[in-house]
Amino acid sequence: MQFESFSDFLNMGGYAFYVWLSFGLSAILLISLVISSNNNHKALLNKIAQQQSRENKLRKLAKQRQNDASSDVQEVVS
Repeated sequence: MQFESFSDFLNMGGYAFYVWLSFGLSAILLISLVISSNNNHKALLNKIAQQQSRENKLRKLAKQRQNDASSDVQEVVS
């Protein structure tokens, strides 16, 4: 489809409202999808980091309790 002028292009042969509304709505939906995906990705990375931190703390605590128990056994044996 060829247009005589830029205003004819914007008018879209009388269907400008529907054409530009569909373009605008599609753009808004795609932008919101990108933003939502980015936010979910960041939240997932934070959740993984928190989980790893908790697991490391539990490992340190278990190791500390194991060392305390072994030192208690050595004191009883001595």
